[in-house]
Amino acid sequence: MSRLQIIRNATIVNEGRTFKGSVLISGEYIKAVYEGSEQVEVPEPCIEIHAKGLMLLPGVIDDQVHFRDPGLTHKGDLYSESRAAVAGGITSFMDMPNTRPQATTIELLEDKYTLATTKSLANYSFLMGVTNDNINELKKIDPHKVAGLKMFMGSSTGNMLVDNQVTLNRIFSELSMLVVTHCEDETTIQQNIKHYKALLGEDIPIGYHPLIRSAEACYKSSAYAVELATKYNSRLHVFHLSTAKEMSLFSSDIPLKEKKITAEGCVHYLWFSDADYAHYGNRIKWNPAIKSESDRLALIDAVNSNKIDVIATDHAPHLWSEKEGSCLTAASGGPMVQHSLVAMMELVQQGLFTLEKVVDKMCHAPAELFRIEKRGFIRPGYFADMVLVNPNRPWTVNADNILYKCGWSPFEGTTFHASVLQTWVNGNLVYDNGQFDETVRGKRLLFDY
Repeated sequence: MSRLQIIRNATIVNEGRTFKGSVLISGEYIKAVYEGSEQVEVPEPCIEIHAKGLMLLPGVIDDQVHFRDPGLTHKGDLYSESRAAVAGGITSFMDMPNTRPQATTIELLEDKYTLATTKSLANYSFLMGVTNDNINELKKIDPHKVAGLKMFMGSSTGNMLVDNQVTLNRIFSELSMLVVTHCEDETTIQQNIKHYKALLGEDIPIGYHPLIRSAEACYKSSAYAVELATKYNSRLHVFHLSTAKEMSLFSSDIPLKEKKITAEGCVHYLWFSDADYAHYGNRIKWNPAIKSESDRLALIDAVNSNKIDVIATDHAPHLWSEKEGSCLTAASGGPMVQHSLVAMMELVQQGLFTLEKVVDKMCHAPAELFRIEKRGFIRPGYFADMVLVNPNRPWTVNADNILYKCGWSPFEGTTFHASVLQTWVNGNLVYDNGQFDETVRGKRLLFDY
């Protein structure tokens, strides 16, 4: 197979511009970007991909997934979920530490990287988990090789709820790496559970989920994280923001490269509201909870104003049997990576975002925020991580085309206008119109520190 490929006459969306052009790939890298529709002469032999009428985007970088490997692989694993991801145009992901065992030591973290070398079709990084007592282990991390530190400042499993005040101050004051947080105040949540149990008993309907994991619980925890980061001038990235009130904590008038405190939004908070619980039920149960329509609209505004810096998925698959039950017993989280890009393009169709904004938040901004080496842009010398999309090829999500190991999607029955046709990872055509190159494996992401 030739190591030269050219994608001809695509509509390229990159760095705030949309233009007609062609991209030459040499091996793993982008060799040249040609603007205009003229015929570009290239050395022979060269594989040609004709992309007239199609859109070429940088590969999506998802900064928050739970691929369940190791220990929870009945739900998903690095092979199955990365396969779904590349089919959705995601070429790189960052996986969370709350697996079994939890990635809270260097050895356990590196075990996950070893798994990925043999299983992942996409590029990968794994965040190190913070506990109340592992700060000395955190100090051993090579920041060139690890995306950041993940801290649960709210309800979590095992020992990953960090609630010790001394530990919190030490994390923000002693560590130079990016601290990434899940922010929900556990005391507020427990008080709300007690209140609604007294009113309704143990079998609380799903519609009460956003009242239990309330806007106040989110804001109280996020505000505290921002306070600590501001106090110690440390780098903080707050995951999966879900409320209008939290938007007051973040800035829209500072370039991303200059921000020390940044914000992430997720596709499901931009798509669904609490009015949808009646129809979707536990399919849209996440932590933090999907909240009101006014919250959804405020989050959309925050994306457009750049208060929200990154859009991700928080992909968290569960078997459907685990999603059954009441508000207090059904598992929280859902699969998203196969459908996140086309869902955001559907919101573009609705006039809520521009496509340039979506590419910025899903491709460029994660690369800038995490300082990822040579990814996130269509630029000569960068890795050839790209996705070719047909913006006018409608399809409907159903059981036959869902690729998640868990076998379901909150979007089942939804028709999207756009379809992902092809996905390149490090210059390899990994996904091609429903077919996968199963021989390809992604690379470990590296970071400019």
